[in-house]
Amino acid sequence: MLPLIIEFFALAAVVAAAGTALARAADAIAEATGLGRLLVGSILLAAATSLPELSVDLAAVRAGHTDLAAGDLLGSSLMNLLILAGIDLCRRDGRRMLSREAASHALSATLAIALTGVVGCAILASGKLDVPVLLGISGWSWAILLAYMLGARMLFIDQRISARAAAEQSAAAGVDAGPAPPLGRSAAIFAVAAAVLVAAGPRLADTAARLADRSGLGGTFVGSTLVAFTTSLPELVASVAAVRLGALDLAIGNTFGSNAFNMILFAPLDAAHPGDLFRAVSPAHAVTALAVIVATAIAVLGQLYHAERRLPLVEPDALLMLLVIGGGLALVFLLSS
Repeated sequence: MLPLIIEFFALAAVVAAAGTALARAADAIAEATGLGRLLVGSILLAAATSLPELSVDLAAVRAGHTDLAAGDLLGSSLMNLLILAGIDLCRRDGRRMLSREAASHALSATLAIALTGVVGCAILASGKLDVPVLLGISGWSWAILLAYMLGARMLFIDQRISARAAAEQSAAAGVDAGPAPPLGRSAAIFAVAAAVLVAAGPRLADTAARLADRSGLGGTFVGSTLVAFTTSLPELVASVAAVRLGALDLAIGNTFGSNAFNMILFAPLDAAHPGDLFRAVSPAHAVTALAVIVATAIAVLGQLYHAERRLPLVEPDALLMLLVIGGGLALVFLLSS
């Protein structure tokens, strides 16, 4: 048991080490391309930090650990929200991450809510409804892919309009943005760090599956906690690094974007799974999906409400998110035990 634990955390350390490089490279790419930190964080950085989920869960599905894979994707979304709330609670510089400054992220957060809702419906309804299958992928997975593409297009258009307005304001004020930083080196670092995540993923899945068998907790709970926490380490490290850089948009966009991207990963898992993937998933995972939806909705409320003064000890929105996440994990444990 001890060698498995050592192997697990060694692989986790490798995955986490790539997170800082990803965040710094993504920040440089956002500046060099002019796409903005919100868009780069919500799509590019979110996709890269979700690569461990894809490689881990593909290996898990092929090995017959379908519950472990589903629990990882949904549990990882919970862990990402836990990271966001934890960072907000720990910051003491007078600024709030879940504030009106971050209200533009409500669009990507709403997309994550919608996609998670579709996944929850698929888990609950797959055993009772027959859905069409196209190219080995169920109609539920196609619906998730279509919704993500439409949402990403809306996000791109919104950020293009915002960037144009910001450029017009700078031009009117006579502010020269200066030359953009070189893109090649940042893109190369980003690609290498992403490759490290892909390489470490399959071994991490095998180690987590063996830990699940030996611990007796089962794939449902372990997938929603242990594996989810480990595959969320890139998001954790990247978000902390982004906050230290002062790139709050990058950190928040990474969280909500990763949660949306996690849901479209059900499509390749569906293609790799023999038969309907959602029929093989435990209904207990619908509880995790609901917890993700509620916690994300609380984060959106925290972004939109007008109070800007930090409370002396805690922020009610972040604290409420922690309670929802903890309650959701407790319910999953009770239902899967």
